[in-house]
Amino acid sequence: MAALRSLLASRLAVTPLFALRPVLLPLPLSGLAASPRAALHASAPRPGTRVALVLSGCGVYDGTELHEASSILVHLSRGGAEVQIFAPDISQMHVIDHTKGQPSEGESRNVLTESARIARGKITDLAKLRAADHDAAIFPGGFGAAKNLSTFAVDGKDCRVDRDVERVLKEFHQAGKPIGLCCIAPVLAAKVLSGIEVTVGHEQEEGGRWPYAGTAEAIKALGAKHCVKEVTISFQHPERHGGPLAPPCCPAGGAQGVCVMGRSTRGGDASIVSC
Repeated sequence: MAALRSLLASRLAVTPLFALRPVLLPLPLSGLAASPRAALHASAPRPGTRVALVLSGCGVYDGTELHEASSILVHLSRGGAEVQIFAPDISQMHVIDHTKGQPSEGESRNVLTESARIARGKITDLAKLRAADHDAAIFPGGFGAAKNLSTFAVDGKDCRVDRDVERVLKEFHQAGKPIGLCCIAPVLAAKVLSGIEVTVGHEQEEGGRWPYAGTAEAIKALGAKHCVKEVTISFQHPERHGGPLAPPCCPAGGAQGVCVMGRSTRGGDASIVSC
C-alpha cells in the first residue's frame, strides 16, 4: 500500500487511521453507536484521487470477479480515493449458472444491470466515462472481461474490444494516466494499445502454480510484450509508454494482484496496489 499512498499523496490530507472515505453508498447508521468499522461507510467524503472502476457484470464465470472488485474497492477506500463505478450498457455474452459452471439456456442479462449489484446501484454507463474527469482507471478481472468487454474468450488474438472500453483505455493511455488491470483484463490493453508491456504473471505453469500461464502467449500474439512478474509488480519506465499496465493473472498460490501503472501524480515510477 505504500506505493498507492505515494500515488495519492499529493491530493490527500493526513487523516486518522479510521477516518476512511466511502467508496459505495453510505449505510444507514441511525441508532447505532459509532465504531471504527462504521467509519468506513460514515465518514464525510474529502477530496481525493478520482478513480474510475470498470466492471463487466457480476460473477466470475460471466462477469466481474467479485473478490477482485471488492479488494480493489477496499484498498482504494483506505487510500482515500474517490471512486466512481462504470459498466457498459450491453448484453452479456451468456449467463452461467455458478452452481454448475454451465450456461443457463434461454436466459439473458445486462452487464450494466448486473454490475450495479456490486456498486449497490450507484453505477454509470461506461459511455459517459471520460479520462479528463478521473486520475486513474481500474479494470477488475473475471471472465466478463474476456466475454463482455471483449470477445477474447471466443476469438483469442482476433478478438474485438467493446468500443467504449477501447476508447477509455486509449484516452487514459494518451493522457499518461494510470490504468490498472487485474487477472485476465490485461488482454484488453494488449489488443488496443499497440506494443505496450503487460504481465499475467509467469509464462510456464510450473507444476500448476500458474494454471493460466498460457495467456502470456496470447498477450504476445496480440502484439504486446509480456513481462514475467510476481504478484507485486513495478516498472521503472512508464514514460516510454504513457502508462502501460501490469497485474498478474491468477498468480501463484491463488492470490490476486492489481498493478496501477503509469505516471504518478509526482511524475515518478509506477504505483502498485496488492489485493
